[in-house]
Amino acid sequence: MFGIGFGELVVIAFLAVLVFGPERLPELAKQAGQFARKMRSFANNARDELRAELGPDYADLELRDLDPRTIVRKHIAEALADDDDPVMEAKAKVRPLEDGELPPYDLEAT
Repeated sequence: MFGIGFGELVVIAFLAVLVFGPERLPELAKQAGQFARKMRSFANNARDELRAELGPDYADLELRDLDPRTIVRKHIAEALADDDDPVMEAKAKVRPLEDGELPPYDLEAT
């Protein structure tokens, strides 16, 4: 949970009791829960609106898919899985040289 261990959680709870007092703590916890529900609802509504605007092609869109790191990972994975790689096809067409055969030489390239 956010990288917080049990020890840190106990310290936070103790400080909350000291700062807010035991009589106000349940009300603050209730307000925090309501705030979290509102934020989750807001995020879900934003996702649903975005899906509706983009159309059926993006019906499986998740907000985390819009993270640039995720997009780059997805495109790299697709590129690695792509079988139509022209470099690999060119390498597959190359035959080994026979004994005494000279490699091709391009005068314009050098």
